[in-house]
Amino acid sequence: MNKTLLITGGSRGIGAATALLAAQKGYAVAVNYASNSLAADEVVRQIRANGGSAMAVQAQVQDEAQVLAMFEKIDAKLGPLTALVNNAGIVDVAARVDEMSVARLKNMFDVNVLGSFLCSREAVKRMSTRYGGQGGTIVNVSSVAARLGGAGQYVDYSASKGAIDTFTVGLAKEVATEGIRVNAVRPGIIETEIHASGGQPDRARQMAPMVPVQRAGSALEVAQAIVWLLSDESSYTTGSFIDVAGGR
Repeated sequence: MNKTLLITGGSRGIGAATALLAAQKGYAVAVNYASNSLAADEVVRQIRANGGSAMAVQAQVQDEAQVLAMFEKIDAKLGPLTALVNNAGIVDVAARVDEMSVARLKNMFDVNVLGSFLCSREAVKRMSTRYGGQGGTIVNVSSVAARLGGAGQYVDYSASKGAIDTFTVGLAKEVATEGIRVNAVRPGIIETEIHASGGQPDRARQMAPMVPVQRAGSALEVAQAIVWLLSDESSYTTGSFIDVAGGR
């Protein structure tokens, strides 16, 4: 069976590392991006340069029309989807809950939660044996923030990832008899650009001493856990979580 993977937010960080590693494992990869087409195109170029198959596809995952169009493009160019990584996510600048605007909260939950629901909905329609599919795998990118809470910095982000944890368990049980496995990874302090987008570009380095293993993790280390969960090597694993967090 051909292996076709969609990675949301695949143009940089954990998403890009996962795209490159999955391509090495034989997946045809759809690299979703919100706005940075140059970064997405570079990931695709690297995959193709190594003999792999890939395409870049733009969509805001919180926008239903854009998600539908994205899946149609993947269907047409890469064929039936067999794997999905819900990686697209945002953080905001550090703030207390009593300082958060409704606009900030709506954006946080639209991207981090609604986006994962929409993409999973469309993936299930293509993978599930209920719809004539051949089965598949979904991996959600959560965060250890889901159980740490993010007090004084990003309770909204942490709560959105808590929702992803619950979503992972519920969806896994819902489609377990339909050939689909659903799991999640929970990264800890990882060296990616997401910290800069939250106004703390040096956060990974500053937080490293607080991690039991005394360092930040790499995007590749998270990608390796994701690709394992996508693979047949984890065939009896669903509704589960892998913390890639150095002991936090």
